[in-house]
Amino acid sequence: MPRGQYTNAERKVRITKFYEKHRRMPSFRELCTLAGYTSTNAAMRLVRKLEEERFLERDHTGRLIPKHLLGAVRILGLVEAGFPSPAEEELSDTMTMDEYLIKNREATYMLRVKGDSMKDAGILEGDMVVVERTDKAREGDIVIAEVDGAWTMKYLRNKQGRFFLEAANKKYAPIRPREGLSVGAVVRAVVRKY
Repeated sequence: MPRGQYTNAERKVRITKFYEKHRRMPSFRELCTLAGYTSTNAAMRLVRKLEEERFLERDHTGRLIPKHLLGAVRILGLVEAGFPSPAEEELSDTMTMDEYLIKNREATYMLRVKGDSMKDAGILEGDMVVVERTDKAREGDIVIAEVDGAWTMKYLRNKQGRFFLEAANKKYAPIRPREGLSVGAVVRAVVRKY
C-alpha cells in the first residue's frame, strides 16, 4: 500500500499497537511514519480528528494521551452470582474500560499489589489497583498512605478524631502513626487477570 493510503481505522490500529509496545504515545514524527504521512502538518490534522472522535486527548501539559485505545466492549446484561437462572443475552450498551475505571485521567495510575494485608477486601498479591491521586479521602476508603515515612495500602479509619490505618486481614494490627500520616491516593478499582 502506498504511503498515506491507510484508512483511519488502520491508523488507529497502528497507533494502538505502538502504544501497547512502547507504553507511550508516538511523537509527531513517529505518527507520520505510522500513518503513512511525510508531513507533520498531516499528522497534526490526524491528531485533531482523533481528538474530535475521542480516541486521543491531551493532558494538562499538552502531551497526547490515549482516551479510548482499547475500544468499547459490549455490555450484554447481568449474570447471576447467587442461584442459577436462565441466561438472557441482551445488548444493553457499550463501554470502554477507561470510562468504567477512570474519572480523572491525569490523576490516575496503577500499582501492583505486594502482600496479603488486604485479602479480605478482595485485593490479592499480584493484583493491579487503579488509584486516583488525592489528599481528600473519607473514613472507610482504601487508601495509599505514607505513615511514619513508609507507604502502604490500607483502610483509612478515624477514632475520636485520630486517623489510623487498618488492614483487611486479621493477622495485621492497625497502624497508628507516631510521626505522621498522609494520604497520597484513593483506590478506585482492582484489576485481576485469570
